[in-house]
Amino acid sequence: MSIQQGSAGGVPVLILKEGSTQTKGRDAQKNNITAAKLIAEIVRSSLGPRGMDKMLVDTLGDVTITNDGATILKEIDVQHPAAKMMVEISKATDNEVGDGTTSVVVLAGALIEKAEDLITNDVHPTIIVDGYRKSAQKAIEILNKIAQKIDGNEKSELLKIAKTSMQTKLVSKEAPELAGLVVNAVLQVTDKTDSKYKVDIDDVKVEKKSGGSLRDSTLIKGIVLDKEVVHGGMPKKINQAKIALLNCALEIEKTEFDAKINISSPDQMKMFLEEENRMLKDMVDKIKNTSANVVICQKGIDDISQHYLAKSGILTVRRVKESDMTRLARATAARVVNNIDDLVPDDLGNADLVEERKVETDKWVFVEGCKHPKSVTILIRGGSQRVVDEAERSIHDAIMVTKDVLEKPYIVAGGGSPEAYVAGKLREWTSTLSGREQLAAEKFADALEVIPITLAENAGMDPIDTTTDLRAKQSKGSKWMGIDVKTGKITDISKLDIFEPVSVKEQIIKSATEAASMILRIDDVIASSKSSGGGMPPGGGMPPGGMGGMGEM
Repeated sequence: MSIQQGSAGGVPVLILKEGSTQTKGRDAQKNNITAAKLIAEIVRSSLGPRGMDKMLVDTLGDVTITNDGATILKEIDVQHPAAKMMVEISKATDNEVGDGTTSVVVLAGALIEKAEDLITNDVHPTIIVDGYRKSAQKAIEILNKIAQKIDGNEKSELLKIAKTSMQTKLVSKEAPELAGLVVNAVLQVTDKTDSKYKVDIDDVKVEKKSGGSLRDSTLIKGIVLDKEVVHGGMPKKINQAKIALLNCALEIEKTEFDAKINISSPDQMKMFLEEENRMLKDMVDKIKNTSANVVICQKGIDDISQHYLAKSGILTVRRVKESDMTRLARATAARVVNNIDDLVPDDLGNADLVEERKVETDKWVFVEGCKHPKSVTILIRGGSQRVVDEAERSIHDAIMVTKDVLEKPYIVAGGGSPEAYVAGKLREWTSTLSGREQLAAEKFADALEVIPITLAENAGMDPIDTTTDLRAKQSKGSKWMGIDVKTGKITDISKLDIFEPVSVKEQIIKSATEAASMILRIDDVIASSKSSGGGMPPGGGMPPGGMGGMGEM
């Protein structure tokens, strides 16, 4: 049905296309709020070291087992438009700081849930949004006041941060070893400018292969290529390698236009083939003259070129990805050459060892022992493909938090202690606000406490007892009092060496507040009809009969 609007003369006016649906006022708000709360509910049980994992099966039957908020929400097919906004904040947090993807969704859900009480009591959403924005600003201010500054590249502090990030994951038992790999890798590729550090996480390549156990994971000061040596006659291992990186094919290029060669005698045919051979041999000779003993090529290599390279004892790999070529250049200090005629000895890179090894069933080429590599590889092993995949996600988070702390060297304790402390301080600050904004600020403080409460619930603790106990201990001025999920008690988290970057906490508060504010301000959902078969279900993309079927896995 099309939506009609009566004009002053009583004549109906068609405004929206037929098949469109419109949900207004309280109904629209209620729908969006319920959808956002449900998304938070999905990931809530996976927060913290005692959080549970989710098994996600996609349409092709591929299985993902994870407790990483961003991965969970990326894998489930969310239909509701408000729910999609929650998925977006988790993705944005993942890209920006790498960790806190579950917390941000839980906090956004809590902010929306608390706002629902106020909306029911006729507080206007705009007032709630203003109160939330001021509270978020104040919360970040308080966080930065209590944060501890650390020495930028202090390894022991970085290890604590990387370890904390992994404590909540499947790899928590192996966290100390894996955190060591991560911190060494990140410090290796860090560039220092003035007193600041800059890290490009693309310089840390993560390769994974099932087989062995997580403890067999290693850091390689160089690059691992998932390619094999092109020719059986070539050496499989070269010590003191001199590496040429080529971005040109070792083949005779085909002409761009149709060309015909008239050959009238067998001799001409022989000359033609010999000339082709000679050209390819010249190419290989040019490489050989630079004293290169390893060639890594981004393009193809002709069979004849392979023969001459093998004859010269040069280990060769072809069709290497451009990203790997860039990493190899940073690791070995070689220059990628686009034309063989330009190749000179100064363009070659160095590595102690280039070797083809068998990793499970595949043959890979390892370039290792680079002197001062600006690009390194972490090779993850594990009992099965699922374990390796989850370990890769955990290592990505750990690399990101290490980078965050190097770039902004401020940390806070974990275990929900900063959230609880900020909530307490916000409650004191609300008395300076007037009118209904004060109510919104109080709700913001309540929402922040949802993080420690969820950690406690997931550890099997009583949420009400925990909340009162935590508030009492925090009010005595113990700012690092938080939830020790291992023992199920409230203790000083800083003594357990559990620390998180301030930049992650800031991002969580900013993103959650923005998402909640955006969802709360919507009072009208107008859904256009789908071109193929009928309009959207009423309620802004919500299936009839409530929320079931919102996220299909």
